[in-house]
Order: sequence, then structure tokens, then C-alpha cells
Amino acid sequence: MALLDLRERTGYLFVAVTVGHIILISAQVNTKRGVPMLEAVTFGVFAEVQRGAGAVISGVRDGWEGYFALQNVREENQRLRQEVGQLQIKLQEERALAQQSRSLQSLLDLRQASDLSTTGAAVIAGGASPDFRTVTIDKGTGQGLRPDQAVISPAGVVGRIIMPSARASKVQLLIDRNAAAGALIERSRAQGVVLGTGGDRLRMEYVSSAADVKVGDLVVTSGIDGIYPKGFVIGQIESIERGAGMFSAIVIKPAVDFTSVEDVLVVLTPPPAADAIKAGDAPAGQTTSGGRGSTSSAPPQRAEEPNREPGA
Repeated sequence: MALLDLRERTGYLFVAVTVGHIILISAQVNTKRGVPMLEAVTFGVFAEVQRGAGAVISGVRDGWEGYFALQNVREENQRLRQEVGQLQIKLQEERALAQQSRSLQSLLDLRQASDLSTTGAAVIAGGASPDFRTVTIDKGTGQGLRPDQAVISPAGVVGRIIMPSARASKVQLLIDRNAAAGALIERSRAQGVVLGTGGDRLRMEYVSSAADVKVGDLVVTSGIDGIYPKGFVIGQIESIERGAGMFSAIVIKPAVDFTSVEDVLVVLTPPPAADAIKAGDAPAGQTTSGGRGSTSSAPPQRAEEPNREPGA
């Protein structure tokens, strides 16, 4: 073992001496450019070390900066998402205000175009019972509202007031199964009575089979019921079924979308027919009943007798 160790040490010493000689020789030998070989080799080695260290440091720095940049991008994205959400909410509010402005402008135009005395009101609630198609508006007797006053919108007839209180009123919609209105076909002037069905359609009855009636004809109020002023749009004829002597069924699509009514006008001026009846000068073919005009047949009276919901 001692001999082996001696040989190893001798080998190491020999290698060291050889390297030392090479270094001394390199220090004395110059390259073609006149630079000592030892210096050139040492520079090359250290240059590669520096290059590798620089690459490692650059990679670490880029990764660190990329991490922070990514964090900043995430924060920026979060902020932008919040801003987009706020802008979307604001856009919806602006659209709602624009729609409300258009609705109010339509009411104003209708009020200016009519000679009637009216007051604007907003729908604040719908009827709770499907059997009674009603809405509640935000004006009542304190603003001059009374039972049986007509309620209209720019699209056409909405209904009539059946139960006013001091600051609100219940309105019976024209599509209520207990509602009715005197009506005529605008083109041919054929008269009849429009009745509610409780659904999304109306029907027109008591029209002679000899009358000129066509699908697509516009139906308007006749004014003979003492509630609705003459000439306001009710709807358009959708289908016709002829019967013996009378039309068996005339279905009308209402002009008003009763599911989206928001603002209305209440007519404060009594129709001329009602004024004439109150004065004792009932038009031919009509009788007086409770201070309001009604036709001599039973159906038109249906529009003039206030209907109340159970418990009202």
C-alpha cells in the first residue's frame, strides 16, 4: 500500500511539473499577434466563463421581469374587465333612459295632437289574478281621476279606470274578459262591440253579415259607450268567421302590447256621447243608464258597468 501511494504521488508530481513547464513555455511563446500564449488562453477561458455567467444572469433577469410583467398584465386585465362591466351597466341605464324618453315623447305628442284634457300616469303594478287583467297606475282621485275614465297610450286604447284611490288607480285592461267598448271598422264604418277574452286577443260582435269587413281592417272606438273617445285605435282584424245574419266571430289583434305598457294617458274630458246623455239628449237608439250612455242592446252596457275583482 505504501509503494502504491508513493507511485500515485510521484505521478501527480510529474503531471504538476509538466503543466508548470507548459505554462512557463506558453508565457514565453507569443501568438502571431504578439500576445503571449498563456495570456491568450487565459483570456479565452475567462471570456467563455463570463459569457456563460452573463447568459445565466440574463435568463434569470428576463424570467423575473416576465413574471412581474405577467402579474401587471393580469392586474390590468382585471381592471379592464371591471371597467367593461361598469360601461355595460351604464350602457343599459342609458338605453333604459332613452326608451323612457321615447315613451314620454310619444305621450307628449299624443297629448298635443288631441283636443282632450288628459293627465300622464305610470304603471306601477300588474294584476295578481289571471282572471282579471288589470294594472295599477300612480295617480288617483287627488289628481282628478274618476271611475270609467278612459286610459290610452300612443299605440291605442289601454282600458278604463275601475277603482281609484287617493294616490293610485286600478285600470281594467281592454283584454279583460269583462271589458267591452263600442267600436267601428275604420274603412267601412261598420259598427259593433269589441269584447275582451282574457287572453291576448279581442273579439268583435254584433256586426251585420252584410257589413263590409276584411282581414287587416283597422278597428277604432266609436264613442257611443260614453267611456272611450271616438277614433282611438283598438286593433286590427286578424280573422273572420261568417254566420247567419251576424258575423259569428271576428278576432282582433290589439294595437297595444299589454305586457309592456309603462306610461299612459288618462282622459279627463268626458266623451261627447256622455255629455249628451247627461244633458238628457240621448242619441237615437240609446237609452240613459246611471248617467252614462249605453246602447239599447245588452252587450254595450257591459262596458259601462264597473267590474270589481273579488274582495275589491
